[in-house]
Amino acid sequence: MCGIFGIYPHKDAAQLTCLGLYALQHRGEESSGIITRNCKKVHLHKALGLVSDCFDEKIIRCLRGELAVGHVRYSTTGSSNIKNTQPFYVKSKIGDIAIAHNGNLTNTLGLHNELENNGALFQTSMDSEIIAHLLAHSQKKDIKAATIWSLSKLEGAYSLVLMLNDILIGARDTQGFRPLCLGKLDEAYVLASETCALDLIGAKYIRDVQPGEIVFIYKDKIESIRPFKATPCAFCIFEYIYFARPDSNIFEHNVYMTRKRLGAQLAAEFPANADIVMPIPDSGTYAALGFSEASKIPFEYGMIRNHYIGRTFIQPTQDLRDFRVKIKLNPLKDVLNGKRVAIIEDSIVRGTTSRMRVKTLRLAGAKEVHMRVSCPPLKFPCFYGIDFPTKKELVASKHDIAWIRDFIGADSLEYLSLEGMLNSMPLPKENFCTACFTGKYPIHHACRLSKDILEK
Repeated sequence: MCGIFGIYPHKDAAQLTCLGLYALQHRGEESSGIITRNCKKVHLHKALGLVSDCFDEKIIRCLRGELAVGHVRYSTTGSSNIKNTQPFYVKSKIGDIAIAHNGNLTNTLGLHNELENNGALFQTSMDSEIIAHLLAHSQKKDIKAATIWSLSKLEGAYSLVLMLNDILIGARDTQGFRPLCLGKLDEAYVLASETCALDLIGAKYIRDVQPGEIVFIYKDKIESIRPFKATPCAFCIFEYIYFARPDSNIFEHNVYMTRKRLGAQLAAEFPANADIVMPIPDSGTYAALGFSEASKIPFEYGMIRNHYIGRTFIQPTQDLRDFRVKIKLNPLKDVLNGKRVAIIEDSIVRGTTSRMRVKTLRLAGAKEVHMRVSCPPLKFPCFYGIDFPTKKELVASKHDIAWIRDFIGADSLEYLSLEGMLNSMPLPKENFCTACFTGKYPIHHACRLSKDILEK
């Protein structure tokens, strides 16, 4: 996952992009970057850390121009270092190219070898750099044709915000794995991963950029094309379960309401004999509300989150994840003492975080701990932009529910069924990618490319 943002033309492009990245911070905490263009001059600042750590008023003032592209990153390909921060910028024969990419390409190796054989020199280990080299190596004479040719070479997941000279471009892969929306502020057009970024800057949501669509935003007009053959949609269902902010509309539907439906369905399938229902803040909160309403069991906050600590799952190493689990949530002993607790989780990935949380609840006096999970067991790696690339990292790929229950120390553990999850979605089930639950990958090439990884 990553967060991407672009705006053009606006006199306060850098300031608004910085605000947009604040709204998208939950999508990546490793690095932040903004590039602007002003009268053929490019200004770029990017650094490791949160948006608030990377930008201040002095830096923003130096990012002059009416066109801006921004990015917040958490790495799924490429290591966590300054070279791999985005937007990725190069000068080429077609001019200035800047790329902000959300998603993973699945034909990276083949394209990398092809481009190297044609003389490309790679600066990073990101798959996103391949897009820049394709644009630079295109034999097409104009930017529109070069963009179409370059994107036609890609396989996998990409939502892109591109700066090509004085044109802002938004694009999604033909299956629409990752979200991207289009808005308008005054006379400027805005591209963003989620609608919450539009809300923060006061932009009006127009619509989603459609799968397979390329949007060209010029200073005085906007143009949309659909140059690729239509394919079945494969929206990432994990956007609704975990990643997106609850106040966003993803794939044209509200995240908050979807998570409440997941919780209600979970209560219908696996009721809990409990005194209180409590969430793991924040992503489990809305499923817990739905579970509580459906089960008539009182909702309580049994843990309080320290909001100055970032998201645990998207930390790049296990040591950092374990450390943040300890300081992120503090139990309310007066709420928990002597109670049978139904704890609602959005997902269990590795199991270590859930184990620590159950232990914390018991130390706080919980009499029983019953865990309910608002999605099915995660059993298969994701190649489209979620950071569990091997089966060995997924506890449910190796163990059954009874083993996981004993490992995390819960009195009971149940997962929402696949059908229950899909029936809770606001769109037909055939529109979603569920490969992390089923192993049925929507892009056949991903399976061929990653056969060794699948078996680890």
